[in-house]
Amino acid sequence: MLNKILVIILLLTSSLAFSQVMDLLDDGIPEPNTEYTSATFKTNRVVNGHSIETVAKKEFDFKISHRFGFLSTGVYELFGLDGATMRIGGDYGITDNLNVGLGRSTVDKTYDGFVKYKFLKQSKGVKNMPVTAAWISHIGITSLKWPQPQRENFSSSRLHYTHQLLVARKFTEGLSIQISPTVTHLNLVDSTKYKNDIISIGVGVRQKLTHRTSVNLEYYYVLPDQMDADKTNVLSIGFEVETGGHVFQLFFTNSRGPFEKSFITDTRAKWLDGDVRFGFNIARVFNF
Repeated sequence: MLNKILVIILLLTSSLAFSQVMDLLDDGIPEPNTEYTSATFKTNRVVNGHSIETVAKKEFDFKISHRFGFLSTGVYELFGLDGATMRIGGDYGITDNLNVGLGRSTVDKTYDGFVKYKFLKQSKGVKNMPVTAAWISHIGITSLKWPQPQRENFSSSRLHYTHQLLVARKFTEGLSIQISPTVTHLNLVDSTKYKNDIISIGVGVRQKLTHRTSVNLEYYYVLPDQMDADKTNVLSIGFEVETGGHVFQLFFTNSRGPFEKSFITDTRAKWLDGDVRFGFNIARVFNF
């Protein structure tokens, strides 16, 4: 009888010890999870155009954007610093992935607004997604006085719209690339021979230099035979610095305006002619 009791106690002890050993082994094996990519771009603008980044929920990203005159104007115009265009506005995070924004630009006295939604996130692990993607719909309205007030003018003629699909991938810790198929609709065009819907493709590249600095490149290619032959594609090259609460973007561009219709469809200046502008964007994020 005593032997049977000892055997039972030994079996129970062995079973408990085995269970504890298996628990320890299980604790050493990490649970499968999904790792999401962050900071594909440092801010929600590449240079002129939007990046796939969004403002976090209940955050307000206040932005001031300047573009000066042509460097080719020389010393008399202080290489363009005597003349400037500006946009002031901000982006607000309704959720981490859904943003709205408003702004006002001195170019054509334009008021603009947009809605932006990030619907894919680059990730690896349990959920493997190779890219991050967002959709943005933008509307703008000019408030210039009518050049011919005596004729019949329509408020709808002042409106323009832009819709973009933003797709980006962070290839390495330092290199990110974005492709942006874009449609810009103009309610009023200069001539019946021009299209109201203008299709373009944007490319944005970010290459980190240090933990807080990077070089950004942005180019928008407008498909042929859609605009006045005097108009050209916009190319921008910038240097980005993050200082904690602020992000500064210093750049050179041939674009005059900081909103989509202006830099995609209205750019006439050409880099090869020396018609390049210096500009900067300043972003400050406030948390509510």
